[in-house]
Amino acid sequence: MRSSGILMHITSLPSPYGIGSLGRAAYEFVDFLEQAGQGWWQVLPITPAGAGNSPYSSYSVFAGNPLLIDLEALVEQGLLTREECGAVDFGGDPRRVDYDKVIPGKLALLKRAWSRLSPGEEFAAFEREHADWLPDYALYMALRDRFGVPWYDWEEPLRMRETKAVAAWAGKLRDETGFWSFVQYEFDRQWKALKQYANRHGVGIVGDIPIYVSMDSADVWASPELFELDERRRPVAVAGVPPDYFSPTGQLWGNPLYNWARMKRDGYAWWIRRVRRTASQCDITRIDHFRGFDEYYAVPYGDETAENGVWQKGPGVGLFDAINSACGSPRVIAEDLGLLTPTVEQLLRDTGYPGMKVLEFAFDSNWRNPYLPFNYTTDNLVVYTGTHDNDTACGWYAACGSATRRFARKYLRLRRGEPVHWKLIECAWSTRASLAVAQMQDFLGLGSEARMNTPSVAEGCWSWRALPGECSPQLAARIRALTARHGRGRESFARTAAAQ
Repeated sequence: MRSSGILMHITSLPSPYGIGSLGRAAYEFVDFLEQAGQGWWQVLPITPAGAGNSPYSSYSVFAGNPLLIDLEALVEQGLLTREECGAVDFGGDPRRVDYDKVIPGKLALLKRAWSRLSPGEEFAAFEREHADWLPDYALYMALRDRFGVPWYDWEEPLRMRETKAVAAWAGKLRDETGFWSFVQYEFDRQWKALKQYANRHGVGIVGDIPIYVSMDSADVWASPELFELDERRRPVAVAGVPPDYFSPTGQLWGNPLYNWARMKRDGYAWWIRRVRRTASQCDITRIDHFRGFDEYYAVPYGDETAENGVWQKGPGVGLFDAINSACGSPRVIAEDLGLLTPTVEQLLRDTGYPGMKVLEFAFDSNWRNPYLPFNYTTDNLVVYTGTHDNDTACGWYAACGSATRRFARKYLRLRRGEPVHWKLIECAWSTRASLAVAQMQDFLGLGSEARMNTPSVAEGCWSWRALPGECSPQLAARIRALTARHGRGRESFARTAAAQ
């Protein structure tokens, strides 16, 4: 069944508390999607955002983002008051998340809620259920708060996870680790309720797994043997991409690389746990930088650019065979953008996962461009107007070169004065792709000021927000008509919701 959906991260929802949350606006957005005839809500990673407030740089790949917790739910539980929430300065711009104010303000309120909670059996059961990652995460965050620096700058006994040092600090920070466990308990409770509501209303959630983890994370601190680290637990090499037309020195991401040989020895158990966790939270999982599972680019640690990196062989289809065997073949989208080699294309065929097409890449005046819809050779793919890493449709069209603009007008049959964003969305919806997705910013016709992320820009991203009332009944009706015109339907999630 050909279907469609909208990409908008939770942080972009309207809220009186400075950042979108799992509260009322999230439920209203599900209602909007249902009214608009959309079957999918795609979000960015829901893990805790780290450096630069990026959801792709997280303190834990298993945890949920505390900033997404709905404060109104805590008010209803009697753990906070509306007066306490209203007294916090979350920033004054409803269009942007002011992280410098939201982070300390929200965490202070969450700590106040924790101080008033009397943990019961449900909380204890949650801790038991997630004992494979929760204690490490909670202690990591408590220690990071205490020392103010990442684990690799801690004193050696803790950095090396010596048993006595870890046990001593766990005892000292019992209340602090309890707080971070409470944060995860509350996030999990709220997320499950929202997902069940979405599924009951015929809306599935598309989640996201970044290929790499942050060096500043509980994951690397707790399981250093799974990464390419030396005896002092410093990276041997780090992730990046080589020089190209857009970046003459390449991109130096800096993430630690996986010790794939070690992971293979235990059947990729860590990856299985990671995918199982995300698959339990979402109906489809997008896996970022799929190319890196075939070959990955390794840059010597300490280099200031990515120019001296080398390609190394990744785990290939064996990883995904192990995941499918253990997790019951979860639904996956492979982010296969960029320069693809024949071996990457073969890996995509071997897994059977749908790849991605982005229309903003299509109009370079080359009629053989693989992103042009009439060059699609299969319906087993997902087409986007643009992703979170791209400009909005209007911003892209305003900034692209004259040759690209002429080609796009010709291909899209764009008449003078017609809004380009609607023509681009209609082009996506009309393709043979099994799933078509557009950013909420594109449906709203917003420009570059609404761009979610600019790759390689460290600060100022991830902050766009929708305004109250922008997801209007009139807009829903227009999207619904467009969707019906191109024969895109919705899947049934009743069974999914009932099972949770």
